[in-house]
Amino acid sequence: MSRSLLICAGLILSVLLLVQCIDRQAKPVKKEDKLNYEQFAGSESCASCHKNIYESHIHTPHYLTTRPASAEYILGSFEPGKNRYAYDSNVVVVMEKSDSGYYQVGYFKGHPGISKRFDIVVGSGSKGQTYINRYKNRMYQLPVSYFSAADRWANSPQYPTRPVLFNRPITSRCLECHTTFAHKISAAGHIPEDFDPKIIFGVDCEKCHGPAARHVEFQTQNPKDTTAKYILNPAVFSRQQNLDLCGLCHGGKLKNTKPSFEFVSGDKLTDYFSKDTTVVNPENIDMHGNQLGLLKASKCFRMSEMTCTTCHNPHENERGKIELFSQRCLTCHGKGHKSTCKMTASIGPVINSNCIDCHMPKKPSRIITELLPGDKKPTAAMVRSHLIAIYLDETTKIKSRLHK
Repeated sequence: MSRSLLICAGLILSVLLLVQCIDRQAKPVKKEDKLNYEQFAGSESCASCHKNIYESHIHTPHYLTTRPASAEYILGSFEPGKNRYAYDSNVVVVMEKSDSGYYQVGYFKGHPGISKRFDIVVGSGSKGQTYINRYKNRMYQLPVSYFSAADRWANSPQYPTRPVLFNRPITSRCLECHTTFAHKISAAGHIPEDFDPKIIFGVDCEKCHGPAARHVEFQTQNPKDTTAKYILNPAVFSRQQNLDLCGLCHGGKLKNTKPSFEFVSGDKLTDYFSKDTTVVNPENIDMHGNQLGLLKASKCFRMSEMTCTTCHNPHENERGKIELFSQRCLTCHGKGHKSTCKMTASIGPVINSNCIDCHMPKKPSRIITELLPGDKKPTAAMVRSHLIAIYLDETTKIKSRLHK
């Protein structure tokens, strides 16, 4: 073989190896491509390599934020006497079970009328649940929801009581925060929107790590290659990337500038949503839905590099674990740090197990409100404030409780 042929062969081999290397290191989703179902592997595929994380994650509120409607996930009662929501003496919605599923049935003066099936459960149940009916390619919210604090059926949040509605459309922006992926098949601006029948429920692994079909295929075929390919790792994101990822659903009302489900973990939120530059008084930010806005108004946030995951482990169900979160506060505010709590001496060692109720108390939401049967005013769900601050009234309550 001549010298020139050997050189050409060597160059071709080098190019092939370079292309293969570049391809193996490529991003999971090419930005010129729109997301589609084929790019997703499903969180169950993560279990073979990440068993402990997967088994923990499926119990989190994120994962459970949407599920198929079944006895396992619907929390409200279908027992006679407990399965009714009366709007008045004539108009009642009854939750009924049959061989074909679970239904909300409207009765007028004791006669059954409209009947719509529970198809999708929205909400883990920590505050409550609402329900979606699917009709052809469209989705509609049902009029009766479940309110966890009262363990009762209630009128759905922000719903009118006259008339009783079974047809409030569910939009792609709603689904963008409560599912991992849903494909809108109707034209832009068409309301109600039409969706592909398939849906990837919950905020699962691929919502934060990106569509994983290529990752699963590669790692399955190359089990000895321990460097993860075609997958995103939010642990190495910049602070802003981390905040944008959480802000997609916890950053308040965002107006799409591009279709829903085009934002992928690691992207800039402002490339997909218009940014409200209005300076908002933290007192006017609702506890639900804009935790990031409240956090950003906190001195803790402004004086540090903290992100949402500084305090929250998205792989674990940590809801209600006050002592665990308090210990995370103490990594910056404990003994030996400049910013220690001034109540340490008067409260004593118990302060190490509960910073949260003083500095992040539960406040009534103006958005999650449920009208219970017979009530004239809705009851607000109590939601943990993410405005980390000194609340003198809450401190007084805690101190009086401790000294009883």
